[in-house]
Amino acid sequence: MGGSKAYPYGSTTAVRGHVLAALGALKLATADQMHRLMAPGHRDNKGFRNAALDLARHGLVVSEGSSRDGHKIWHLTPVGLDAAAEVLGRPVGEMGGTARGAARSGAPHAMAVNETIIAITRTPATATRPVPRQPTPDLVTAAAATAPAPPVAPVTDVPGIGWVGSWSTEVPLAAPSSRSGRAGIRADAVLQAPEAGLPVLFVEVDNCTEPPETLESKFEKYLRYFRLTTKSSLGGEMPLWRTHYRPSHRDGHPPLVFVFNPGTRIGPQALKNRMNTVMEGTWQIWSGGYQADHGYGKGRDGYHDFADAIPVLFTTLDRLQAGGPHTAVWWRCGHGQWETLPDALDNPADYRAWSARNDKRRARYDEEMAQRERERAAERER
Repeated sequence: MGGSKAYPYGSTTAVRGHVLAALGALKLATADQMHRLMAPGHRDNKGFRNAALDLARHGLVVSEGSSRDGHKIWHLTPVGLDAAAEVLGRPVGEMGGTARGAARSGAPHAMAVNETIIAITRTPATATRPVPRQPTPDLVTAAAATAPAPPVAPVTDVPGIGWVGSWSTEVPLAAPSSRSGRAGIRADAVLQAPEAGLPVLFVEVDNCTEPPETLESKFEKYLRYFRLTTKSSLGGEMPLWRTHYRPSHRDGHPPLVFVFNPGTRIGPQALKNRMNTVMEGTWQIWSGGYQADHGYGKGRDGYHDFADAIPVLFTTLDRLQAGGPHTAVWWRCGHGQWETLPDALDNPADYRAWSARNDKRRARYDEEMAQRERERAAERER
């Protein structure tokens, strides 16, 4: 493609917007990752490489390093952050930082977070093909006439969740009064996709390089943040996180998703042991307290109170990449099996489920009492 004086690498306005949107959400990414997140139907990532180079000439993006597989990593400049906010339709104050200097070490953790977002979002791939130039008749050969069409990027039918604007990365979670967020935690990613019927999901990505105790400490920091309260507009108390995110309409705090990315560092058994260790070390945070109640009918029944519990979901990056987020790739701590996301987010042992069981028992009890009364009335009539 021929370029112009302003954009000598020949990028299009649409692809430059894709680059700004992707970097606004991801903070830093390779051209290949931006291509797969924003427009996987494009034949290759050359258009994104050209767009990044053109934007760099205008001081909107910059590259300060490469990923460990050799791809150049791009991030926004302060001016580019303003442009990305305009593309995403977000206030500049909600855009976060520019990830300056993060690419110099290869950013392996940020690359894994990006791959997680790509695997969950799975942007529909609209197949595209360049429009071929029409050759002059005297240049058409038999070989060219019978040559196969150029390859087209594969189109996947596996659906995903959300779009690039549904995501935020490196999100500080702390009380407004804390200095630099040191009293809280910085979420790797936050997914807001209410159109998919989901509550806000806080996502942590683990490259399996830290001890399990480090992961367990993150659970405690999330719990402290979710317990923070503030004054509501009506004068009462409300959770602080509700001032930024929609309510979940479920008992307990917002769900926390841990995506394990072992790569070639540890094997399947070591990964399983790691997940079990983290799950056992944090059971007080996700299990909820059991409440016993007789209710109607015979036998003892009860429920788990999840009002101060965090729903914790485990998955792995390779499972998300292979099956997508709508398949049974989620392991809810306390459920004991791989489930789909709606089933994993459900609380089958909570008060709502107990109340439904109790209503059925009460209906059976009332029917039994009515049947006995009918039998007594019939006996009196006889």
